[in-house]
Amino acid sequence: MLAQPSARIKANSDGRDWTSLFASVQRETPFRGVFHSSRDHLLVLHRDGPVQVESLCDRNIGKRVVPAGGIHIISPGVDFGINLTGSIETVHVYVRRSVIEEVALETVDGDPARIEIPSSIVECDRALQSLIDASAYAVEDESLGSSMFADYLSRTIAAQLIRAYSKAKLKGGGRASASGSMSPTLSDAVDYMMANIDTAINLTDIARATNRSPSHVARIFRTELGMPPHRYLINLRVEKARRLLEKTSMSIAEIAYECGFAHQEHLTRLFRRYCETTPAAYRRSKRN
Repeated sequence: MLAQPSARIKANSDGRDWTSLFASVQRETPFRGVFHSSRDHLLVLHRDGPVQVESLCDRNIGKRVVPAGGIHIISPGVDFGINLTGSIETVHVYVRRSVIEEVALETVDGDPARIEIPSSIVECDRALQSLIDASAYAVEDESLGSSMFADYLSRTIAAQLIRAYSKAKLKGGGRASASGSMSPTLSDAVDYMMANIDTAINLTDIARATNRSPSHVARIFRTELGMPPHRYLINLRVEKARRLLEKTSMSIAEIAYECGFAHQEHLTRLFRRYCETTPAAYRRSKRN
């Protein structure tokens, strides 16, 4: 798909020392085509939309209107065809099949080579979207794109795919959920964070909003997202600041207030830590 003449590649991981993951960010315009199967799992995140997509090879997917944030999961080993009817920005991420099986060996009962993650279009999976977005940021900003970071992302993505979209029996009991990515409690917690991102939020507030105990909320963040709630909230705030720096003329002080940072210096310190550049330098790089 990325070889289509109309695909305008913005950044990709070619030339990096990434061995477990390939990522590419591009603007795709309407096209229709059938493509040979891959050995690896392909994820396509729609960064904007909605746009109508038709699968030319998979009747189970058929014709769908995919919203911004939608993710097309394409299984390895089968040809796939796409009819894209509109222009969208996408992130393509290939995760090595060997990584999927490596993670499956540690997390599911049975033969990891038999793990199946069927092709599908997912309209809302905030956890998986955040991981794909992290892959995009790493290829867009070379200072973030270490091989260690790519290895971490690939295995975290693999764990999410297995847990949410396979029917494998997880070690320790239970089955992976085929119906979605986040538990209802985690989804409610993230919704609360996003709705109140410009205010001071603590663990007790999130627990009260989800009708759970603070310890339960902390546990599900670590179990499902691999990080504590406060770190996930910082990620959300930094990501919102990044979008505002790119798309608005708001001052950095105004952006800090809008995103829930105590002051401009607070935003600058955390933005540098997570993005390895300052807000002002980031804005200049995008405008240049």
